[in-house]
Amino acid sequence: MDTVALQDRFAADDICFGCGPHNPHGLRIKSHVVGDELIADWMPGPDLEAFPGLLNGGIVATLLDCHSAWTAANHLMVATAAADLPVVVTADLAIRYHRPTPSDRPVHLAARVTEATARRVVVEAALTSDGITTASATSTFIAVRPDHPAYGTR
Repeated sequence: MDTVALQDRFAADDICFGCGPHNPHGLRIKSHVVGDELIADWMPGPDLEAFPGLLNGGIVATLLDCHSAWTAANHLMVATAAADLPVVVTADLAIRYHRPTPSDRPVHLAARVTEATARRVVVEAALTSDGITTASATSTFIAVRPDHPAYGTR
């Protein structure tokens, strides 16, 4: 596993709520390449609960979305042998909540690419707590061009 998270290496000034290292109020996930997957471990807290002891579903969605976006961007960078990550945006995100996610212990994210073209990547991701899948997602990401509003963020 690479010891430096992709977010710290490629987007240290990013303000994204889910993954931006520069957002003091964000979730600040740290995604690492391990084989053909990206993984991240993250610790929730009581300020992100929907109910006592349970993580808010929107936070779960944000974790899966951001981690999957990094998976897609990393795939495109490696596939094209680029020196930097492309900027990708979410085209669709389908989440399945399997069971409540506890907010008092670490969660683990794992994501992998299941389909890709030159600009479009489909990712499957799972969020687990204590080894039990609490939510999963299938999402599609599109690499944007310089005329897209998100392009200037990296």
